[in-house]
Amino acid sequence: MVLTGDDIDERMSLEHKLATEFEMKDLGPLQYFLGIEIAISQDGIFLTQRKYTLNLLSEIGMLACKPAEIPIEMNHTLEIYPNQVEADIRRYQRLVGRLIYLSHTRPDIAYAVGIVSRFMHSPSEDHMKAVYRILR
Repeated sequence: MVLTGDDIDERMSLEHKLATEFEMKDLGPLQYFLGIEIAISQDGIFLTQRKYTLNLLSEIGMLACKPAEIPIEMNHTLEIYPNQVEADIRRYQRLVGRLIYLSHTRPDIAYAVGIVSRFMHSPSEDHMKAVYRILR
């Protein structure tokens, strides 16, 4: 459970009431939650998945890749075509799933991830290239 709020007395009272019913442990200020890093400053609360992204890129060998300016080609022609060269479906699904999770803090890739997620049941090499472009 994460407790937040500006009223310290009210928060302490709630913590005390919860501690009488449940076993609790104070882990201090929130810094990392479900793979999302949280930074709190005077300017606000900032969420990032930097570590998650670096781990993903490192895992697939793209850590030193050249970044793409936009996550998907304009006027893309991604569809399912007859006689398409099939991609590894398990790898495709895993990468797209990780991109879906990453899009929580990266709304700039949400549209492109939505497009590639349409082909989870029958990905082609062209679809996999689009996934790699999003990763770049």
